[in-house]
Amino acid sequence: MEDTNIIDLFWERDERAIQETETAYGRYCRTIAFNILGVEEDVQECLNDTWLGAWNSIPPARPVCLSAFLAKITRNLAISRYRANHARKRTGDRLSESLDELGECIPVSSDNVSEAIDRRMLEEAINRYLDTVSEKQRNIFVRRYFYFDSIAEISQMYGIGQSDVKVTLMRMRRSLQKVLEEEGLM
Repeated sequence: MEDTNIIDLFWERDERAIQETETAYGRYCRTIAFNILGVEEDVQECLNDTWLGAWNSIPPARPVCLSAFLAKITRNLAISRYRANHARKRTGDRLSESLDELGECIPVSSDNVSEAIDRRMLEEAINRYLDTVSEKQRNIFVRRYFYFDSIAEISQMYGIGQSDVKVTLMRMRRSLQKVLEEEGLM
């Protein structure tokens, strides 16, 4: 079923919207959640919350890209669940590793509402930076820091060595840090 048809089902408050969304995007959203959570029970709960989140958001939202809309809901829910599950411990998992890498060049912000504007400015600066790099570099960056893919998975995906992925990411983080410093965000 086409995305526009699925969105129409949401707008009509037809429960088939959930089934069609799960059929079309269940595997995609499961991968995102699993990369962050790594525990099947948590992944399933996250997916259920994703479908509910989509149901509650459409309407009033009418997403232009349903896959990106669902990915963002899934990712945010999975990160929230991860934080709740790991509030007192740090483990060597994908999310921790990715966030530690990014922490080198991006100022750490708390979940304080008063910092929402700063986070938005940071998001816009990162997007502007990603517009200046090659498509392959942008995809590697997004695979690592949005989807939380491992270095090995990215290496295999793009047919390059793991050391090449690490070097590319390191150079991009350094370059991003310079951009953020120039814009006064660091």
